[in-house]
Amino acid sequence: MPTCPAGHDSASSDFCDVCGMRIGGSASSPAAAPAAPAAGAAPGKPQPVAPPAGASAAGEPAVPCPRCGAASSGRFCESCGFDFETGKAPESPLPVAAAVGDSAVPPGTPPAAAGGPAPEPGPGSAPGPSQVPAAGPAPGGPAGWTAVVASDHAYYDSVIAAGGPDAASIQFPVYCPERRFQLTGQEMRIGRHSASRGLEPEIDLTGPPTDPGISRLHAVLIAQPDGSWAILDPGSENGTSVNGSEVTTGVPVPLHDGDQIHLGAWTVITVHAG
Repeated sequence: MPTCPAGHDSASSDFCDVCGMRIGGSASSPAAAPAAPAAGAAPGKPQPVAPPAGASAAGEPAVPCPRCGAASSGRFCESCGFDFETGKAPESPLPVAAAVGDSAVPPGTPPAAAGGPAPEPGPGSAPGPSQVPAAGPAPGGPAGWTAVVASDHAYYDSVIAAGGPDAASIQFPVYCPERRFQLTGQEMRIGRHSASRGLEPEIDLTGPPTDPGISRLHAVLIAQPDGSWAILDPGSENGTSVNGSEVTTGVPVPLHDGDQIHLGAWTVITVHAG
């Protein structure tokens, strides 16, 4: 009596009656060999095979094996040994030929990508290297300061009231547009440009209208280590004041947001932080 590779005695000489494994030592019957594919058959489509030894004389219809897809008409699939009566697969692994060439996948179906599609990141999942947002500007950094230049009629009145050699000839401007300057660098000079001296102040108050009380180099705004600014009068002819207090020549005065610098006959500069 034939014995299968698992050690079971089998009445059938091709497949084990107990586990369905192919009995390798038995001679293959010509009737049990798979039939050659018919001419014109679609490539890769499983072809019917002759019934294995022990099949009924009347013949059974060939059905595809649910495990490997090969057509079989006996109790056991001739390609992988699947038991059609018990619905159990053999203990041996699926043959390479059945796993690769005899699959039931229709011809022309594109193979699935290896590993399947990458899963979408769910809520709360950590972003991958390509999802890390670009670093933005560091919060809390010093903001830029702005100087706004305008005319101040009340200050003009106080200057005229104080008298002076030219007070009677100085007229308050009919129109004096507001000008804005962004404070940058280490210093911002305030004055009026002079081609002969090669002087080009960063805050150029040359008109129109021109305030006759402003010197060519009247004052200097100096950047401080903490990001703020200070005002320095290097020795202007008519002096400089901050919030109504005179600035001592050569002594820097720290500035704060909203401070007003008065100079000349009518000019006021308001500084804004941020």
